[in-house]
Amino acid sequence: MPEDTQHNISQWSSRWAQKRPRALAVVDEDRQLSWKDFDSRIAATAGAFTQMGIQRGDRVAFLLKNRTACLEILLGAARIGAITLPMNLRLSAPELAYQLTDCRPRLLIHEAALETTVQEALSLSKHRPENRLRTGGDPDEFESHLTAADPQTECAPVRPDAPAILMYTSGTTGKPKGALLPHRKVLYNCLNAGLDFSIRGSDRVLVVAPLFHSLGLQILSLPVLYAGGTLFIQASFDPARVWDTIEQEQITYFGGVPAMHQRLYDALRLAPPHQWKTSSLRFIFTAGSAIASHLIEAFHQHDLLLLQGYGQTETSTLCCLSPSDTLRKPGSVGTPVFHGEVRVITPETRPLAPEHWQDVEVNQPGEVVVRGLITMLGYWENPEATAETLIDGWLCTGDLAQLDSEGFLTLVGRSREMYISGGENVYPAEVEAACREHPQIREIAVVGEPDPRWGEAGRAHVLLEPGPRLSLSALQSWARSRLAAFKIPQTLVIEESLPRTASGKVQKHLLRPSGPS
Repeated sequence: MPEDTQHNISQWSSRWAQKRPRALAVVDEDRQLSWKDFDSRIAATAGAFTQMGIQRGDRVAFLLKNRTACLEILLGAARIGAITLPMNLRLSAPELAYQLTDCRPRLLIHEAALETTVQEALSLSKHRPENRLRTGGDPDEFESHLTAADPQTECAPVRPDAPAILMYTSGTTGKPKGALLPHRKVLYNCLNAGLDFSIRGSDRVLVVAPLFHSLGLQILSLPVLYAGGTLFIQASFDPARVWDTIEQEQITYFGGVPAMHQRLYDALRLAPPHQWKTSSLRFIFTAGSAIASHLIEAFHQHDLLLLQGYGQTETSTLCCLSPSDTLRKPGSVGTPVFHGEVRVITPETRPLAPEHWQDVEVNQPGEVVVRGLITMLGYWENPEATAETLIDGWLCTGDLAQLDSEGFLTLVGRSREMYISGGENVYPAEVEAACREHPQIREIAVVGEPDPRWGEAGRAHVLLEPGPRLSLSALQSWARSRLAAFKIPQTLVIEESLPRTASGKVQKHLLRPSGPS
């Protein structure tokens, strides 16, 4: 398909600036911008990048807390055909250095408060960006460049498959890989979100999830900007402040990870009755990890709807539950999105060519594969990993799931996490889902460990709620009525914390013992 400005995601702000110039586009802790002003700042950002010599295909990295500048950088870079790298604020200096070395950005924009960390990362990196701008300080170098730049920078024509975003995966099993996301993928993710969530221009969406993550950027923010709605951006998560904002700003849509929702519910439960009015809120989206069904039910008792979804950095949202199915299908992540073909294939046929793949029977586990306009182009300068993941147009997720008779997907784990106990395949996510409902368990991670009798058996690492200490026998008694005997954990480890990636995902490989698993 030829190049055209219509394929460029930066065109969205220009269109809304023409159609709704005075309507509110974005609000953060420092400013609120109409669509006209927001688009002018995006154009000025693109102009500033051009003056610094940034060209089509160059990488622009940002290391920022949630603020409008994150979106201005992304759409400003897209306007001239450059690629944005959102960097995780929680990364250590060596981790930042790895990404800088790997993708070689020409420009790094970062919080002035992170100067020491950035200097250390640059000293460790084999690549030093030609340009560096600090923001959030005095003077603010990013703002100074915007003031001096051309505010009328035109949108560059691009192909649908031109790269727009480079996002690094969490690295739960090894070094992070840079997923290269094209303009068409961003667009079709927004189209899917519009269909699943009925996003419209009247929506007012609160974004507390980090804009360097897929959830904050691709699931919450960009679909709302595409639809012409309004974003309210906050830099940190405080449950009471979230509820205050929902009431004061008449927020219609909010999203987060299960740990955030647990804290939100705790604040709601401990507050005086009717402290916060939440009638404007159509739903709350949850993703990133499994959520306990009792928490979904608890929100429902407050007339609040929690919608579960599933996706990856490489694909964004793949499945989502509709409001009517949330309580009817506990544990499910929903049905596949409209734009994208999703299959669950048998483990036996997965090593074969796609034409020989076979779909699993109902309620049998297999690997989730997807193809269509919602997939990444590949991993940045990593042809081996790309070839392992993208096979004849199909993206192999590495996630294991099963489909019920109505086509609803339930995740059962990662293919690398499965272990074999007494000749039976055990999927940790299934065990975790059953045990997570125990009232004393706040969080659980199950891994396989060597067992002299069964070959392997489950070991449960748990974080407990305040109160009595949980015993192994009590956990096994709870699990016995919910799981087959071979799935019941044989070891219990009470933890104060679990090892996590910078994005908050549990690093199970650090929990596994040495030896086969």
